[in-house]
Amino acid sequence: MASITCFNQILFKIHSKISQNPKLSFNISNSAVNFTNFGPKKALQRSISIKELSKKRPGFVAQVAAEDEWGPEKNSKYEEGGGIAVEEVETPKKEPTEIDILKKRLVDTFYGTNRGLSASSETRAEVVELITQLEAKNPTPAPTEALTLLNGKWILAYTSFIGLFPLLSRGTLPLVRVEEISQTIDSESFTVENVVLFAGPLATTSISTNAKFEVRSPKRVQIKFEEGVIGTPQLTDSIVLPENVEVLGQKIDLNPIKSLLTSVQDTASSVAKSISSRPPLKFSISNRNAESWLLTTYLDDELRISRGDGGSVFVLIKEGSPLLKP
Repeated sequence: MASITCFNQILFKIHSKISQNPKLSFNISNSAVNFTNFGPKKALQRSISIKELSKKRPGFVAQVAAEDEWGPEKNSKYEEGGGIAVEEVETPKKEPTEIDILKKRLVDTFYGTNRGLSASSETRAEVVELITQLEAKNPTPAPTEALTLLNGKWILAYTSFIGLFPLLSRGTLPLVRVEEISQTIDSESFTVENVVLFAGPLATTSISTNAKFEVRSPKRVQIKFEEGVIGTPQLTDSIVLPENVEVLGQKIDLNPIKSLLTSVQDTASSVAKSISSRPPLKFSISNRNAESWLLTTYLDDELRISRGDGGSVFVLIKEGSPLLKP
């Protein structure tokens, strides 16, 4: 009974505060005030009508509750640690747009073509068709007016430019492969850097050209090459040979040549270290063929399609884009 009397006094004080200050927005409904009075082993629940207190501001329900001495009841709204359990709501997956589908199909056609070098006539025709569809849906009709999208490093994924095919051909560069061809654009300094990264058995090196560009139209830029740079070789990991190899069903032990390979690697490492300590070799480009133009026909935040001299096409993907993943 003492608990009821005390609780009635609390409600009376709340009602008095509301009456004295009309700015307070407490809502009290016709519901009952629930409280729990505990005995030694079992909780006894009663309710008090607060109809009289709810005439002015309907909508507020006051409830007083306490835990049973045998422990709190489980409630799905609360975690065992006392915190409120937040129900996880799955974010609906974004449906791919028509452009997303076209880009994915285009990148898929590049598989096994060695950036266009090994593409069949059927693959080339499919690439041309997909590029034409993407160019018709270009979200950036004036790429030179959106230079922030052009900024950054772009990886060459496909080209029809025959001038690059000798570099991509393994027969021209024995034991050396083209690891990456990239183009880095800086719109603040209006510079372009083209880099071809080569990888060999023990080292990597690069050949790059630095150029300036000028905006000539909403889609076209004029490029003037100024300097070439041959990077110093960088030593890679050592070659690891297996214990043996199988040739025509016969196992051949490779242990006898491991010592020879080790000496060769040691010699190559010392040579590479001495070379890598030197600065890159730079040379100027001043001939008449040092200028070119580039027309960007499609541009978004991860894919760029450009056309150059002679109708050659270049498809480049922004570094870090999911489109680069196989």
